Amino acid sequence: GFALPARLALGLRGPRVRVLGSSFSGVVEQVGSGVTDFAVGDEIAGMNGARMGAHAQFAAIRASSIVHKPKQVSHIEAAGVLFGGTTAMHFLRDRIAEGSRVLVNGASGAVGSSAVQLAALAGAEVTAVASQANVDLVTRLGATHTINYQENAIDDLPDHSFDLVFDAVGNIDRSHGLQLTTPNGYLVLAAANLWDTIRAGGRVLASPATESAGDMTYLLGLLEKGKLDPVTRSLGGLEAVVDAYRIVDSGRKVGNIVVQPWA
Repeated sequence: GFALPARLALGLRGPRVRVLGSSFSGVVEQVGSGVTDFAVGDEIAGMNGARMGAHAQFAAIRASSIVHKPKQVSHIEAAGVLFGGTTAMHFLRDRIAEGSRVLVNGASGAVGSSAVQLAALAGAEVTAVASQANVDLVTRLGATHTINYQENAIDDLPDHSFDLVFDAVGNIDRSHGLQLTTPNGYLVLAAANLWDTIRAGGRVLASPATESAGDMTYLLGLLEKGKLDPVTRSLGGLEAVVDAYRIVDSGRKVGNIVVQPWA
C-alpha cells in the first residue's frame, strides 16, 4: 500500500534525491559557523533520514543528526547498528521489563537482531523466529527460545503467550498478532502495510521510527562496552552498492550491510 505514497514522496520517475543512504559513520571535514559541539577531525556517526546522501565519500549533514563515535567502535560497526537499533528502541522503549515474554519474528535481520539483543538486555525472555541457518546466531544474540519457521509455523503458537510480539518481517497480521499477545500486551508491526499503519493505536504499534541523538549515543555506548553485536557485513567500496541492494531485496539479508566509500 506504500507504493504510490512513496513515489509521490521520493520521486515519480526516479529518486528525487539521487544519492541514497541514511545511516553513516565518518570523520568531520568541515563545520558550519554555528556548530559548537563538533570539530574538524572528530569521528562521528548519525542518520540523515529522508534527506539521505550517505552513499558517498562526502555528505553535508545537520549537526543535530550526528553524535560522537567512541574510538573503540569501528566506522563499520557504527554505521551498521544505527538503523536497526534505533527502530528496535523506538518500539521497545517502556514496553518491556524484567521477565517480559517477547516474540521477535525476523530475528536475524537488521531490526530483528537489535530487537532480540535489546529485549534480552532488558531482562526479557525472548523467543526468536528465524531460518535454521540463523538459529545459532539468534541464540548467541540472547534468544532463550528459537523457532525455525521452515519447520514450525507461528500459527501453532498458543494464544496469549507473549507480552510483546515484534514482527520485523510483515507476515503476522494484526488479528493473529493480537491473539498471540496477553490482554495487556503489545503488537509491534515494524514492517506494517499502509492500512495497518493508519489504524495503529492502543496496543498495536506501527509508525516510522524516530532518529534520536540520545538513542544513537546509547547504542554506540553498548557497542563500546561489548554489550551489543552490530551483526554487520561490509561489502567493500561504493562499487558494491548494487550488490548490497540485491542482498536486501532477496529477503535473505542477515544483520546489516555496509559499504565503505573510502575503500
